Amino acid sequence: MQLAQHLHRIGNDIVAAYLVVTDDGVTVVDAGLAGHWQEFTAELTALGLTPADVRGLVLTHGDNDHIGFAERLRREYGVPVFVHGADAARARGEVKVKNAMGRAKVGATAGFLWYAARKGGLRTTYLTEVSEVSDGDVLDLPGAPRVVGLPGHSPGSIAVHVPVADAVFVGDALTTRHVLTGQGGPQPALFTDDAEQALKSLDRLADVEATWVLPGHGTPWDRGVEEMVRQVRAAAPQK
Repeated sequence: MQLAQHLHRIGNDIVAAYLVVTDDGVTVVDAGLAGHWQEFTAELTALGLTPADVRGLVLTHGDNDHIGFAERLRREYGVPVFVHGADAARARGEVKVKNAMGRAKVGATAGFLWYAARKGGLRTTYLTEVSEVSDGDVLDLPGAPRVVGLPGHSPGSIAVHVPVADAVFVGDALTTRHVLTGQGGPQPALFTDDAEQALKSLDRLADVEATWVLPGHGTPWDRGVEEMVRQVRAAAPQK
């Protein structure tokens, strides 16, 4: 689905991944679940492209529902996969993550689990090779994506700022949909390693100018970074 010039989304409000499409090729941000491969290739085909036109895949972090088809793209097409060094082991499956579920509603939780299972979330293929990035790196990929470190959800969580798409991809640094309750609107993300650090890290988005703020879960946001961050902070549990 095209959101704007250069900017496409695959998946839905439960789990999403993104494509930046330029004359120089395609940069993919996150890889959703394994079953999103069909939607990914269909979106490329509609654009007259193939996976061979992808120049790189950037992971906002190393969780299972973001690395879905990454290894397949790397293995079958030689596409490099970039991840922050602090999440490299996570993306390779060398770190087992345990997060408390917190509040949940039966219907929304069942919907999330059903969707994840239908899209291959029970058969994660971890990366066998990654290229590590650091805060501030500008990658030599279509759209010149810039890495903004946002530790908290995971040690190596990042945002990916792509000026040509007027977008910043934030992974699970925040969300616009609580996948276990169905509650919509900007809010802190679920399954976060360090919730306090995650909120503090949002300060690092202060100098990012982008209309689109695109989370891994929830409705795409087109009202700018400042308003998104304000609403996430307002929705955070008060101490």
